[in-house]
Amino acid sequence: MSIPNTMQRRVRPTHPGEMLREDFMPDYGLTVAGLARALGVSRQSVNELLRERRALSPQMALRLARLFGNTPEFWLNAQRAVDLWDAARTIKTSMHRIRPLQSA
Repeated sequence: MSIPNTMQRRVRPTHPGEMLREDFMPDYGLTVAGLARALGVSRQSVNELLRERRALSPQMALRLARLFGNTPEFWLNAQRAVDLWDAARTIKTSMHRIRPLQSA
């Protein structure tokens, strides 16, 4: 048995790119080029992530976790929250047609 979640989040969750841009990069004095170099990826990849035009991949989560000393799950959970919020907004109008099943 489960308890249905009836609360709807009104504000989009924080994108991992915003977290990097606003919290991590200033604390470590990193530029886009410096972060890209430290991660071993292109500046374009980092820039697109920071501008929230790219989703965080599992590979990038592993790189960021190694660089900042946290876990890949931290980064992936942030991306998952954004993805679910965006998906819920996309299919909102068709969700009412799905009828929850009742257990026998």
